[in-house]
Amino acid sequence: MGVDFGDSIPREKIRLEDISGWTLAVDGYNTLYQFLAIIRGMDGGHLKDAKGRVTSHISGLFYRNVNLLELGMKLVYVFDGTPPELKMEEIERRSAQRREAKDQYLKALQAGEMTQARKYAEASTVLRRDMVEDAKSLLDAMGIPWVDAPSEGEAQASKMAEEGTVDAVASQDHDSIVFGAPVLVRNVTISGKRRLPSKGIVINVQPERIRLSEALATTGLTRVQLVDFAILLGTDFNPDGFEGVGPATALKYIRKYGKLEDIAELKDRLRDVKYEEIRALYLSPPSVAGVKPEWRPLDKERILSFLVDEHSFSRERVEAAVGRVQGSKPVQSETLEKWFG
Repeated sequence: MGVDFGDSIPREKIRLEDISGWTLAVDGYNTLYQFLAIIRGMDGGHLKDAKGRVTSHISGLFYRNVNLLELGMKLVYVFDGTPPELKMEEIERRSAQRREAKDQYLKALQAGEMTQARKYAEASTVLRRDMVEDAKSLLDAMGIPWVDAPSEGEAQASKMAEEGTVDAVASQDHDSIVFGAPVLVRNVTISGKRRLPSKGIVINVQPERIRLSEALATTGLTRVQLVDFAILLGTDFNPDGFEGVGPATALKYIRKYGKLEDIAELKDRLRDVKYEEIRALYLSPPSVAGVKPEWRPLDKERILSFLVDEHSFSRERVEAAVGRVQGSKPVQSETLEKWFG
C-alpha cells in the first residue's frame, strides 16, 4: 500500500527511546490494520471477547499505547475520511484481494494447513466501522485525542506536522513524506520482536526516521519532483505505476527531464494516468488547518469498564498496564512476539 521508495531515500534506524517525549500524529487506519493482521491465534483467527466480538485491534492499541505513553510520548490518532475518487480503483482492488485471501484461508483451515491459513488470514484483514468506533472509545478512555480527517488521514497528519502541532507523523507508509510531512517515523506501533509464522522465524522490527529535507537533498529533487517520482513508482491513486520503471529508473527520469510530462520515453503511457490530478492531490490535499488536540489524564475506571467489563480482558493485566503509565511498579513490556506463541 502507498508509495514504495525502497532505498532511494535515506532512513535512520532509531530506538523508541530516541523519540521519547515526542508528539506524534499516528495514522489510525494504518495502525488498526496492522494490529488486526498480526494479532491472531496460530490458526489465523482473531482474538475475541466472551460475546465473540473481535478484540485484536483494541488489544494492540491499548498495550502499544501504554508502551509509548510510558516513554513520555504524546499521541494523536488521525483517521481517514471520505476517500478521493482517484483511490476508488485501488480500494476495489484491495477488497477483491481480501475476498480471495479469505477463500484461501478457509480452504487452508479445512485442510489443516495452519501455516498457510495464518498467511492468508493476515491478507484477508478487514477494518470495519464498528472497530474504528471501538478504537476511538478506548482512546477517549486513555485520554488520547483523535481527529477525523476530511479525506486522507496521512494528508491531515502531514498538515499537522507541517504546522508544528506534532513533531512527526507515525505511519508504515511513505505517503506522509509525499504529502509534505517534515518527519516520518515508521514501525512505531509494531516495533519489537515479531514471529513470522509463514517463515518460521522471529525478526526484530526496528523503528526508523525519514526526514523530508534529507530525502530531497539526497535525491536532488524538489518537493514537486518528489511527487512525480512517487507517481512513477505507483501510489494509491495509480497503484500500477509504470511497468518496468523502478526507483533507479524513475529517479533518473525525473533528474533528466524535470517533470513527468517531459519524459520522452513515457509520453504515450502518460495519457492513461491522471498525473496532474494526483500531483494536485499530494500538493494541496483536503485537510483542516489549526487542529489543536487536547490531551487528558488516563481514566483507569473507564478503561477497566471498556476492556474488562465489556470486552473480557484480564483485569490483572489491564490494571498492571495502567499502573505503568500512572507510575506504579513497572511490569514486563508487551511485545508482538507474545501473540505467536
